[in-house]
Amino acid sequence: MPSPIGNLHLSLKALPVRIILPAVATVLLFVSTIFLLIIPAVENRLMEGKREMIRELTETAWSTLAFYADRAATGELTRAEAQRRASAHLRRLRYGPEAKDYFWINDLHPRMVMHPYRPDMEGQDASGFADPSGKRIFTAFVEAVEQGGAGYVDYAWQWKDDPDRIVPKISYVKRFAPWGWIVGTGIYVEDVRTEIAAMTRRLTLTCFAILLAVMVLTAYIIRRGMIVTREKKQAEEQARRRQKQLFQAAKMVSLGTLVSGVAHEINNPITSVMLNTPTLDKAWRAALPILDDHRDRNGDFSLGGMPYSALRDRIPKLLAAIGDGTRRVRDIVSDLKDFAREAPAAHADDVDANDILRKATALVNNLIKKSTHHFAVRYDPAIPRFKGNAQRIEQVVINLMVNACQALPDPERGLRVSTSLDPAAGEVAIEVSDEGTGIPPEILGRIKDPFFTTKRDGGGTGLGLAISDKITGDHGGRLVFTSEPDKGTTVRAIFPLTPPRPPRNRTAARENP
Repeated sequence: MPSPIGNLHLSLKALPVRIILPAVATVLLFVSTIFLLIIPAVENRLMEGKREMIRELTETAWSTLAFYADRAATGELTRAEAQRRASAHLRRLRYGPEAKDYFWINDLHPRMVMHPYRPDMEGQDASGFADPSGKRIFTAFVEAVEQGGAGYVDYAWQWKDDPDRIVPKISYVKRFAPWGWIVGTGIYVEDVRTEIAAMTRRLTLTCFAILLAVMVLTAYIIRRGMIVTREKKQAEEQARRRQKQLFQAAKMVSLGTLVSGVAHEINNPITSVMLNTPTLDKAWRAALPILDDHRDRNGDFSLGGMPYSALRDRIPKLLAAIGDGTRRVRDIVSDLKDFAREAPAAHADDVDANDILRKATALVNNLIKKSTHHFAVRYDPAIPRFKGNAQRIEQVVINLMVNACQALPDPERGLRVSTSLDPAAGEVAIEVSDEGTGIPPEILGRIKDPFFTTKRDGGGTGLGLAISDKITGDHGGRLVFTSEPDKGTTVRAIFPLTPPRPPRNRTAARENP
């Protein structure tokens, strides 16, 4: 008869490793996240908040000085009276939990002008005053404002109104140029550490409660997993095979349907627009002398709800934009056809990668401005030209830049684009790097698949990267992705300086879509 210990041993051996390991990893990751990431992040955020607070408070005190200086400038007060009142006003100000935090004033000599807890220093030369470490505090204040007009200074000072207790302090000082004064206030590091310790205790208790709940839930999941593991494995394997077959079939069916439908439904109206736009441009140019003569005789007038003087320059730009837009739609349809067949587009252009990047940046400039406040572009001046299709490569770069902009969660995240040359490999690269949300590893391997998209709800079709990869491949190049979730993605479109094979002329196909 098996013993209870033997039954327990068999049960533990039966536990699926793929269930136990994620459960243990989850617990370890949770604990590590709390103590290595969350708590330090909270501490840093709190300290940054305190530093921002004293900066704002110093700005408020500076505004008080400006108020009295303005009164002196208008003659309402003498300069001496204005300075006396400003000093008295700041001497009375207090803040903080115990209402003992304060402001002080010294000048650029430096001499102490006002200090609510050290009146014995007022009027005295403070240039030689140093903290226990030997740092000359007031000289450091002068150096900070001379470098940037304002700044933070770390030093040791008495604890509020207790001159016998010296503790670390961080202060923010700002120069008031009209009077040659420096006004400042600070925070005590021990205050911040006490607040952080209290917050850490509360956060730790909360996290351990959550951890306990997670462990209970994990135990339940393991227990259920032991029952259904074998059936689940079989079902997953069967579903994976069917999904792969269905995806391949659906991809080919959808691609064929889309190519044929889009070609017929879009090309006809786009061709009509392309043919009619030059006629409209010709008619507008013919009407210009008549409209100009009318304006010269009768002055500016309204046309279509706009002043003629403004519309005169805008209409040619609008017509040119219509022409460019219709040609781009035509080329997108053509690219879709290229993706469905093996024959590459003509590669007869002398491609300048810097010029390609410059044009692409100009085309998506509005989206870039809306997406980020930190955009940087770098051109490698040593890049030679190479044979290819400039418009197709430009389409690749535009698509990569649009994707990068869409990946940025807020405008404070950055976007960088650049060109580079690898002489040893004989390759040119156009790089687009964002500080966006990144791409999870399980998705990274599928992003080039046709019709695969994570933006289905936002109108994405999943063809952008697939077509871009096809265009790059037709040039003998490749798209290389590196990404880290929550940190960003870098894409390198790499093109060889020597084309892989002679290009095929497709001019006739473009003229007769």
